[in-house]
Amino acid sequence: MKKLIKAAKETTRGVFWVIDGDLLAFPFTDDYLGGVAKSGDTYNHKKLWSEVKPRGTNVPYNYFPRGRVHITNRGQAQVFMNPTIDESMISEIKTKFGLREDPIIQYDHSQHYKCYYEDGWKADK
Repeated sequence: MKKLIKAAKETTRGVFWVIDGDLLAFPFTDDYLGGVAKSGDTYNHKKLWSEVKPRGTNVPYNYFPRGRVHITNRGQAQVFMNPTIDESMISEIKTKFGLREDPIIQYDHSQHYKCYYEDGWKADK
């Protein structure tokens, strides 16, 4: 079984989903490399979803709004996320990824962060 952590003590990168108003966050650690994307040290949402989706959830990885935290070479945190994610989630994202300073927020309108949820296809609770 691969070990996943739910919050970081130090500034770290990783991915997250917002599911029914709750943040499902997975900071990157050396303990888990199975979901590392081809382009760098960020979890790949698609690879990670099968291991972390909430019990009883039978939807694809791109159903719920999602995002990622990236740390630049200069140590600046950037949050790339679906535009439907409310700004009120920033505080919790900062906590989960150990961000001490306000990150640069980039609402990503591309297909990369598009989700079914945007199209009105709501999950049953």
